[in-house]
Amino acid sequence: MSSGAGQAPNRGRRRRRGATSARSRVLEQRPFAQPRRRIAATAAVSADELEAIHLASLDVLANTGIDFLHDEARQQLRSAGATVDGERVRFDPDLVLDLIATAPSQFTLHGRDSERDLTIGGDYLAFSAVASAPNYVDRATGRRIGDREGYQLLLKLSQMLNCVHTLGGYPVEPVDLHPSIRHLEATWDALTLTNKSFHVYSLGRQRNLDAIEMVRIARGVTDNELDEQPSLTSIINASSPLRYDTVMLEGIMQMSARNQVIIITPFTLAGAMAPITLGGALVQQNAEALAGIAMTQVVRPGAPAIYGGFTSNVDMRSGAPAFGTPEYAKACLVGGQLARRYNLPYRSSNVSASNAVDAQAGYESTWALWGAVMGGVNFLMHGAGWMEGGLHASPEKMIIDADLLNMVATFLEPIDTSPDALAVEAIANVGPAGHFFGEEHTQTRYQTEFMSPMVSDWRNWESWTGAGSPDAYERAESVMHEFLDAYEEPAFDSSTRAELRDFVDRRVAEGGVETDY
Repeated sequence: MSSGAGQAPNRGRRRRRGATSARSRVLEQRPFAQPRRRIAATAAVSADELEAIHLASLDVLANTGIDFLHDEARQQLRSAGATVDGERVRFDPDLVLDLIATAPSQFTLHGRDSERDLTIGGDYLAFSAVASAPNYVDRATGRRIGDREGYQLLLKLSQMLNCVHTLGGYPVEPVDLHPSIRHLEATWDALTLTNKSFHVYSLGRQRNLDAIEMVRIARGVTDNELDEQPSLTSIINASSPLRYDTVMLEGIMQMSARNQVIIITPFTLAGAMAPITLGGALVQQNAEALAGIAMTQVVRPGAPAIYGGFTSNVDMRSGAPAFGTPEYAKACLVGGQLARRYNLPYRSSNVSASNAVDAQAGYESTWALWGAVMGGVNFLMHGAGWMEGGLHASPEKMIIDADLLNMVATFLEPIDTSPDALAVEAIANVGPAGHFFGEEHTQTRYQTEFMSPMVSDWRNWESWTGAGSPDAYERAESVMHEFLDAYEEPAFDSSTRAELRDFVDRRVAEGGVETDY
């Protein structure tokens, strides 16, 4: 079990036709900043219909209940007033609503460096990179099981892309790191190759504790300061239908106890792990989400929690999840309505079921983003690079998604209606039948008024015809290499870095965590 502190070699790093200077795309980016929603979120159901979903969810919690497969969690819930019968926990409606009311509607998620701090909630949006894919696919080397090299490459892209605000987990699973120490080395990579806020997988108590301590060290804060400054996220999935398992509950108990961020996300696929009707799937999503958020507040009132939605449909011929569908978009909209009803931040996702970086991948992601953004998302998981229903991560798709995220940010900006922007004088200067290219009003603004996408390249038809003309996939690959060529590891205090490495080396020497193999 080598510490693996060195960097993996760069495989398949070949420059593509049409690449420009190494820093051009980097300099053309929008600055690192969170978009804000100045457009009202879309309501997919009426107030009465939303209330019907809410009341049906409370009925499920009161009468059917949720299985909690953790003795201590059940004891805490019983002490809080829930009814416990074996592993089944039932919640009085007033108890659920009283508990979730203590969760904050808005909070600060702290980055490793303070300039990467994020506001979660309100009208703020935060976009994360792809997370949790088991496979890595790029244009040069094809498909392979996730490894540390691919993991580090995606981390570097995540650091360089200003529209990626946070890490939502391992962009790809580094399977070549042994499971007993993977969380240690992967967290080390994330905290040294980026300075953005990080994510821990809730896969057992010690992994949570190790990640919490590593983030504390990396941020250079005390235990008490960390307990007041949410700096780490973890996603808790209900084992749908209606069950929270031991490792998920352990994650809530360890993270919420330290005031770190829990994103409760039921994985409710209509027709598989949830009723086939979208309304029924949303009732189950809401019941499971409310139960999980209630648990965070039992552990520590006021601990940050995010209401997550991941309801979609399945292909009933194969059972495979379907993403980027109209059903998914509608579920995103209703999920946002429910989160707002409870005054909670909302998590949704940019998703696609496509196996290739093609038109399907583009239009499914566009559908998913529209549902999430217009649904009022605050924390967007898998914002850039997620493919094949989550089965692989693609750096080229990450670049294309970055274009989409930048378009979203621009779309959300308010229209300037100041006298200068209304351009009455410029219109008078040009007059009928003229043009505005040479007008001073245009010349002083053209470099900042419209941001060119990173992948799209507007040229005439002739330049794109003939054999060998680059398509979007190839152009994205070229841009990817420009970013990687320009990558520089973010500054990190040398003594803090050494302390962090000492912690990792000690825990690796101790064997990390127990595994079955």
